[in-house]
This record gives sequence, C-alpha cells and structure tokens, in this order.
Amino acid sequence: MKISVVVFPGSNCDHDVLHAYGLLGQEVQSIWHRENDLKKPDIVVLPGGFSHGDYLRTGALAKLSPVMPAIREFAERGGPVIGICNGFQILCETGLLPGVLLQNYRMKFLSQFVHFKVENTKTPWTKTLKKGQVITAPIAHGEGNYFTDPETLARLEGEGQVVFRYCSAAGIVDHSSSSSNPNGSMNSIAGICNSRGNVVGLMPHPERAIEKIVGWVGADSGRAMFESSVAA
Repeated sequence: MKISVVVFPGSNCDHDVLHAYGLLGQEVQSIWHRENDLKKPDIVVLPGGFSHGDYLRTGALAKLSPVMPAIREFAERGGPVIGICNGFQILCETGLLPGVLLQNYRMKFLSQFVHFKVENTKTPWTKTLKKGQVITAPIAHGEGNYFTDPETLARLEGEGQVVFRYCSAAGIVDHSSSSSNPNGSMNSIAGICNSRGNVVGLMPHPERAIEKIVGWVGADSGRAMFESSVAA
C-alpha cells in the first residue's frame, strides 16, 4: 500500500504520519504542495501543523496550493483522504468537508491530551474499531472549535457523519464540560466525514499516540486507526 503525505510550508506533523505508516510496513512518500501529482497513492494524508503560518484563516492559503485539485479528484473518485488538525481545517476550507474550525472558546491555544470516542465505524480509519471505543491522544491547536449551521449539523448527526466525539476517559460526553470538550465544539464533535465516508477530518493527533514508548498518556491507542486504514 502506498501512502502520500502532503506537505505544506509550516506542516510539522508529516514525519509523525510517515513514521506511523512506516511502522506498519507501508510505502510512504511526501508530496510537496507545489506538485500536482499525488504519485498514485492508496491513501492521502493532510497532516497537522500551521500551513502558510495560518495567515488569513487556518487552511485559507493551503486550499490554493497546486496539489489541491489532485486531492479533490482523488477524493471524488472515492480515494481515502484524512486531514488531521490543520489538515482537517484545510479540508473544510476546500469544501471537501462541511463546517469550519473556529477559535477555541476560551481563545487560548490548547496543547493537552484528550479522549474521543468512535461514533462511526464505516470509514477506512474506523472499520476495525468498535463503536464507543475511546482513543486518547493530544490536541495542539488554537482553532479547533467545530461549527456549522443548524441544518448541516442535523444532517451530520442524522446521517452518521460524526466520526469522533470528545468525551471523558470513561466515554461520557458532556458538551458543556471544558474538561471533556476543551475547545467548545458543537455537539463535542472531534471529527467528521463526508457523505461517502472516504474523506475524514479530526482535530486530535492519533499519530502522536502510535507507540507506547512515546505515546505517554495516550500510549499506542491511536495506532488502531492507522491499522484500520491499512486493513480497509
């Protein structure tokens, strides 16, 4: 399997993703944002970071990169695409996912471990996971507060497009709790997918909880997502 990890100026989690898939024995390659060829991947990853310094809005400049039409075409053909943190923001800016990531409700950058549980097991990154399974991984963002209009929110919830939801370590969801929903996201949404389920975006960093020796609080709980995408 071949994994293409798209790198923008300011990306800083691309090596984590390359390492994660490398641990699983997959062929991984970096694609610079100025390229327009994804090099025939099976999976495309938009990693975390601060693309173009997050000027204007998070992801606003990245969506203009020459590589984006190729990503859109790949996604429209049903190719698996995941955006992590800044990658999620870019997918929303391009319209490949609905909604927007606003500033955290306390207007502070958050760098901490969070718990989030699986709500949808039909995406490539969750097919081998169990509904309600809790993953522990870090967040590191200033704009992770997911927001959309009421109609879109109702559709996301009604059609099962909420893939991950912030929760407590025990899997309890409390939208009003700053400890379990730290950035104030609507309905505690940590990640969503498109209607086909092949495009996924989430704010937490499962690639930073891939090995017990470095995953600290999260241990290797994020590894299951990458294993799932390989199996799928």
